Amino acid sequence: MDAKVGPGAVTESLPLEAPLPRERQRAVRIGLISRVLLGTVAFILLVQVVVFLPWMATFRNYRLRDQLSAAYIAALVLDAAPDEMVPEQLKNDLLTSVGAQSIALKLPSSRRLLASSDMPPSVDERYDLRTATPMESMMSALRTLFGRQGRTISVVGDAPMGAEYIDITIDETALRNVMWARSINVLLVSLTLSVLLAALAVATLHIFVLRPVRRLTDNLKRYGEDPEDASRIIEPSGRLHEIGDAETALAGMQTTLVDELRQKKHLAALGLAVAKINHDLRNMLSTAQLLSDRLASSSDPVVRSTGPKLIATLDRAISYCQSTLTYGRAVESAPQFSQLGLRALVDEAFEVVAPQSHRVGLDNGVADTVKIVADAEQMLRVLLNMCRNSVDALDAAGTHDGEEPRVSITARREPDKIIIEIADNGPGVPARARAAMFEAFRGSARSGGTGLGLAIAAEIVHAHGGEIILLPQDAGPGATFRILLPPRGL
Repeated sequence: MDAKVGPGAVTESLPLEAPLPRERQRAVRIGLISRVLLGTVAFILLVQVVVFLPWMATFRNYRLRDQLSAAYIAALVLDAAPDEMVPEQLKNDLLTSVGAQSIALKLPSSRRLLASSDMPPSVDERYDLRTATPMESMMSALRTLFGRQGRTISVVGDAPMGAEYIDITIDETALRNVMWARSINVLLVSLTLSVLLAALAVATLHIFVLRPVRRLTDNLKRYGEDPEDASRIIEPSGRLHEIGDAETALAGMQTTLVDELRQKKHLAALGLAVAKINHDLRNMLSTAQLLSDRLASSSDPVVRSTGPKLIATLDRAISYCQSTLTYGRAVESAPQFSQLGLRALVDEAFEVVAPQSHRVGLDNGVADTVKIVADAEQMLRVLLNMCRNSVDALDAAGTHDGEEPRVSITARREPDKIIIEIADNGPGVPARARAAMFEAFRGSARSGGTGLGLAIAAEIVHAHGGEIILLPQDAGPGATFRILLPPRGL
């Protein structure tokens, strides 16, 4: 697996899941509101269907009882008339008003057919209101609604005043039409009620569930973009229900995760600190070793005067080690600003670098009048790292045109900034190294380099409120680094 090492943390590239098919993505995109709306309408309609059947059976029974009551009144009229004295036209009118094809009355001793059409059709179903169960009533109502049109049924019901029952034969068409009209009305009312209730349910769900859940989702997305940013931790709303508990739990988890990520970043920075300490300490001690060798092999009093420089170099190394090990990571201490003569600082840096490469010329082009406000120790480290970087490049690759290798430092002051340039006439910086020029372990332009020197220099310059850049290759031969510092009251 590919790994990336940096000052923050170590991450590994993991295999990504295969994207969902397009059809599956469309299915997943059905929102919760749409699901709730459809589900609410479906459930209400299902309840309406369950309630509809008993209601329709009851409605049918009431209609049939009304017809039986009307038929009983007609039967009383016909029964009170003398035999053969009721005109046929009156009988037909009574049958039409009742909506029946025949009316029969069962008495204790006989069964009398009081009225009948000329050609009564055959009966398709016999329905007895006296003994019908709820299930039989519902099944009979369904047969009326969805059965064959024009059916003829016989309906039997109680008959008061001494009769056992009354039996009528009716055409079911009129009853079927009324039942269908009522069913359509009920369906329309049910749909309207379903939509209204679903809209209320969705509105309630949106206020009390969806909006808080979306807040959680948005926070998770935002927090996932930068888990180390403590400002992205969700702020619990204080709701006294499960979503409020989820927000509180999420805030606690995010806080713990931020702390753990900071600790891991702290440990990663510790590794970088060790590398930085090793880099600067190696350079400092190598310089001290060279000076010690000269002191040990020379009896010249002038040479022995370099002793204080050796002591200063060793003191600088010890101080830097102590300051970095105090906290366990390579964070520079706050600069202690003071006014400095830049030319003298460059001379001191050249004196330290000069013993490492006698064949590289060092040119101090800084005027005595150029002053800067900076931390003397930190700015010296910047110049040392930049000079060593140029000297190492010249030692490794030589110059671009065979000239004598040289490193020069110049400076000038402008109204809003002080510009310091460190230039060499080497081969320049390859394009692959320019993108990460000031990143540790990535910005080295030579084989075996770590890029720590430039990374340390950039960190110190930024702490001074300045900027360090590498000028484009077409600005001149070799490599030219430009340091921009604020004037700070000069």
